[in-house]
Parts: sequence; C-alpha cells; structure tokens
Amino acid sequence: MIEAGTQAPDFTLPDQDGNDVTLSELRGTTVVLYFYPKADTPGCTTQACGIRDHHNDYADAGVTVLGVSPDSVKDVKKFWDKQGLNFTLLADADHAVAEQYGVWAEKSMYGRTYWGNLRATFIIDGDGKIARAFPKVSPKTHDDVVLEALKELAAA
Repeated sequence: MIEAGTQAPDFTLPDQDGNDVTLSELRGTTVVLYFYPKADTPGCTTQACGIRDHHNDYADAGVTVLGVSPDSVKDVKKFWDKQGLNFTLLADADHAVAEQYGVWAEKSMYGRTYWGNLRATFIIDGDGKIARAFPKVSPKTHDDVVLEALKELAAA
C-alpha cells in the first residue's frame, strides 16, 4: 500500500452517473479517497452511510470524498441511489486503481480465498500528496478517525 508522503497516483474513473472523474483535476482541494470491497454489502453500507451522515463535517473541512470499489457503474449507481448518498462513488471495475494504491489483495473468508479491495482510506492534500494513509479502517469508526486526522492536518 502506498504511504503518506508519496505522490498520489493519478487516475480517471467513471462515477455513479458514468461521468469521468480525474484525481489531478481536484488539485487545490483535499480529497478523502476511500476504497471499499463491494457496493451494497453490510460493512460498505455502514461506511457509506456514515460519510453521507457526516456530509456537513466533510464540507466544513473543505474536503471532496471519493469512494472506490471494483463494481460496475450500474452497481455503484444502484447503491448510490438506494442509500441516498451525497458524495461521489467511482467504479474501478478492472481494479487498476486499487492496484496502483496497493489495496487490491488476496483475501480469505470462510476458508475461501479471493481477490478484492482492502478497506483503506487516503487523505490527499491539495498538492496531490498522500497526507495520511489508513490501511485498515472499521466501517463504524471510519468517520471519527478520518475527521480527526483532517482536524490535525488543518491545525498543523
């Protein structure tokens, strides 16, 4: 996984509406880039709804939130609509961006191994550098951890 202090790999991915989003076009803005395993699963729903419910906190911090999963645009859109999300979800169907960030990994559940996104979050500063990297986040405490880190970065 890429670490704090390194340049964030640039990418272009389609959002929930099929519109391209390019990371480098967000320069000058702090970006919270989070990777999640699969749309509309329990943990991913908890995490996404937490971000939705803390929208004002992220907006007050001047942050753009981008969620990335290896789902199709259609699946991301369905999840976005179903949960009434108010931030951008990106479809990384070929998991190329997850691989760039080092979060595409072999996982194991119920004795079965498979490949998928790790649940990881990056805070990218206005210069495009990784300011903070969180290799493992809990869906329930994600917002507390990230919002606290944003406060610390703003105070520094």
